[in-house]
Amino acid sequence: MTKSWRARPAAQQPEWPDPVALDAVTRQLACLPPLVLWGECARLRDRLADVARGDAFLLQGGDCAETFAGVSADAVGNKLNTLLQMSAVLTYAAAMPVVKVGRLAGQYAKPRSRPTETRDGVTLPAYRGDAVNGFAFTPEARVPDPQRLLRVYQSSSSTLNLVRAFMAGGYADLSQVHEWNRDFVAGSPLKGKYERLADHIDHALDFMRATGGTPEDFDSAEFFVSHEGLLLDYESALTRADARTGVRYAASGHMLWIGERTRDLDGAHVEYFSRVANPIGVKLGPATTADTALRLVDRLDPDRVPGRLTFITRMGKDKVRDALAPLVEKVTASGAQVAWICDPMHGNTIEAPSGHKTRRFDDVLDEVRGFFEVHRSLGTHPGGIHVELTGDDVTECVGGGHEIDFVDLTARYESTCDPRLNRRQSLDLAFLVAEFLTETARRRRGRR
Repeated sequence: MTKSWRARPAAQQPEWPDPVALDAVTRQLACLPPLVLWGECARLRDRLADVARGDAFLLQGGDCAETFAGVSADAVGNKLNTLLQMSAVLTYAAAMPVVKVGRLAGQYAKPRSRPTETRDGVTLPAYRGDAVNGFAFTPEARVPDPQRLLRVYQSSSSTLNLVRAFMAGGYADLSQVHEWNRDFVAGSPLKGKYERLADHIDHALDFMRATGGTPEDFDSAEFFVSHEGLLLDYESALTRADARTGVRYAASGHMLWIGERTRDLDGAHVEYFSRVANPIGVKLGPATTADTALRLVDRLDPDRVPGRLTFITRMGKDKVRDALAPLVEKVTASGAQVAWICDPMHGNTIEAPSGHKTRRFDDVLDEVRGFFEVHRSLGTHPGGIHVELTGDDVTECVGGGHEIDFVDLTARYESTCDPRLNRRQSLDLAFLVAEFLTETARRRRGRR
């Protein structure tokens, strides 16, 4: 374990009622096998170094908050299917590799704006994700239970096994993935807008077949997992030292990120993640200053290791163009080589008339557009997108090609925290972001 973080203020941690029970659980976790190996983490760091250099694009996506009940072959397969479909479109448009990272196998805890929730005059602890307590609004369910951390490990292990089995079983075959996209295009109200790109991919595949080539890099596609490293007792217990190199790393996921609410430079999260070697992301909101960004670089990537640090910006569509530019400009001028990723979800949450938290698809798309515009104006690389999505046909975000309206939200609103794009909205986003990527690729070729 790494313990230096315990001397720092730790935001967003549960108030575990029984320290003895928590200690017993963390001791058990410390004896369990790592969920991921250091070699896999290092490989992702190398891929993210390509993103930081402008030679690759990152697609990161998955649930807002995983649930224990959601661990099934169908649920995991549907998310993987959606991410692979999006990746195929983005790879062609970007004319560069797409690094695929799921918000999977560990995304069981969520930060909360308030520590409690009140309904009809009753106040209980807030639901902090299945890693901490139950979603049901009862005193029993809302008590933080450290035994749940063992279920996080078990559920994450099951999810990883499913992901590895799918990928090893040829799930990422490019011809198959493109046929799935063809089916989507055929049934889309925006068929005319997407068909041209699908035709271009057809021609590219035909050319490869005619010349005897096969898309092996895609067929044997790498897939990595990530989550917010929120619960430091869990992360610390799963810290491991690689037997060959002695490198200490968080063995709970290939990439972990620090949230907007927990990136205090003097706080426990920054301290913990400064001590492990995984690729690390940091969420940056619109109030982030360039000085803060530069100090985060110094704390988390003092040796300036390419691929070590990713800044995931979550500005909101109305602020991204003004707030992002000075950060990118000054961090780039400092010589730091970080990957810049757009999270267009968290800055665009609204409340529907029904009271549901939701997001407008057009707002999500506009933040991505603004992200690309800023990088185009500065001559820097728009490194990727980070999206909350599911492979299921939920009704949680409004808009998209199949046009979900506010009145439709009650049909299948299944998220326990934030609203996710459904499969069709996710693919809509990929086809539309492909237009931004195609323009970026054209400008890149023009500079050569």
